[in-house]
Amino acid sequence: MAEPFIRGICEEDVAQIHEIEKRCFAMPWSEESILHDVKENVVARWLVYDDGAGNVLAYAGMWFVLDEAHVCNVAVHPDHRRMGYGMRIFRALEALAMENSMSMMTLEVRRSNIAAQNLYHACGFLDVGYRKRYYEDNKEDALIMYKEFHYADTESCGE
Repeated sequence: MAEPFIRGICEEDVAQIHEIEKRCFAMPWSEESILHDVKENVVARWLVYDDGAGNVLAYAGMWFVLDEAHVCNVAVHPDHRRMGYGMRIFRALEALAMENSMSMMTLEVRRSNIAAQNLYHACGFLDVGYRKRYYEDNKEDALIMYKEFHYADTESCGE
C-alpha cells in the first residue's frame, strides 16, 4: 500500500477538492474558482495531501501578494479528521511560503471555528483583528490571524 504524501495540486484534483469544499464549508468555492486558481492564477499555490492512490485527504491554498502569503483555504476531508493531516498540510504550506521568501502569512477564520484557530495558534499565528460580518451566509465575523517569518529562525509550526 502506498504512503500518503503532500504534493502540488493538479487539474485532476479539482473535483475531489470541490466535494470536500461542499462538505466542509457553508460557502464552498465553486469548481470553476478552484480550477481558475490551478490553471490561470499566477499568484496561487495549492497543495494536496494524497493518500498514495490519488485520493485527496486534505488541501490548502494561498496567494502570494507582494511579500505576503495569504491563506485562502485549508480543509481536511471529514472522514479523515483528527489524524494530523491538517497540521501536516498547513506546515507544508508554511514551508512553501518560506521557500518563496514571503515575509508573513495572513488568513481569516470564522470566529466560531475554534478547531482551526487552535491549529493556527499551534503554528505561531497571532490574532490581530476582526473583519465584521465577513461571511455572507450568516454575517459572522472573521478573526484575522498573522505570522511573521524570521529567517534566522528555522522553526516552523508544530516543531
